[in-house]
Amino acid sequence: MADRPRRFLLYSLAAIIPAIGLLAGTVASASARPMTYGSTPSAATEAKALATAAVKNLVIGQHPLNQRTGVSSPGKLKGQSQVQSTNWSGYADTGSSFSKVSASWTEPSASCSSRKEQLAAFWVGIDGYSSSSVEQDGTLIECYRGKSYQYTWWEMYPTNAIQVVGQTAAAGDAITATVTRSGSSYTLTVTDATHSADSFTTTQACSSCANSSAEWIAEAPSGSSSIYPLADFSSWTASNASVTEGTTSGVISSFTDDEITMVGNSGAIKALPGALNSSGNGFSVSWERAS
Repeated sequence: MADRPRRFLLYSLAAIIPAIGLLAGTVASASARPMTYGSTPSAATEAKALATAAVKNLVIGQHPLNQRTGVSSPGKLKGQSQVQSTNWSGYADTGSSFSKVSASWTEPSASCSSRKEQLAAFWVGIDGYSSSSVEQDGTLIECYRGKSYQYTWWEMYPTNAIQVVGQTAAAGDAITATVTRSGSSYTLTVTDATHSADSFTTTQACSSCANSSAEWIAEAPSGSSSIYPLADFSSWTASNASVTEGTTSGVISSFTDDEITMVGNSGAIKALPGALNSSGNGFSVSWERAS
């Protein structure tokens, strides 16, 4: 593993949030009266509208180049390394010709004690770990002015910014996310078995995507110039993870896999992945701090 090239273009979930602050400020300043969030039904509705508008108006910004911040000694599993990232925590398989990645999870809850904007995304995807393309889908927690909002979404970079589909996802929902490639066609599917309105399937095309990695990630999304504070999700557990590379199907540990720890600029751990389970198809990520 030490001699494998590591470009670590850990492309964040769209690097997609440059407009949130501007949008919220614009909407708030347009109001002729002060708003208190959560005090009345109308105020709560208004707050949700602002939060949803902020997410819906996200645009692709510059993807930050998050270089590797450290590598420790190889782990116990064959081909595994422990690495660090400023915005990802979880596992990535590397190789070539990946054509399918999938996992299931129970949507976490968020503790939104701060009124500061905080975000956490949970997803599966192909590419982004060692390439500039990403084909990914999953769920998103947004802590907005002290309240939690949750969504389902997909993204194909550089063709599309984050595309929000479901707005009624909630803690405890049973989620399954899959990305499947056939030639240059990608089918992205998220199933919310608890709230079916959040489920979707979309097919997108990409002739230049690298197909060089598969990922199962908890992420701190980024804006145009910085990473947003990571929302406190306590713990996220990915299960039933599967992956196909070429003609071979397996689990995370079936291929060359890296365990990724999210750290802040000071090196303090923000989100810590646990070891793979005995089947090699699941793990948990624990939230440690916002930044």
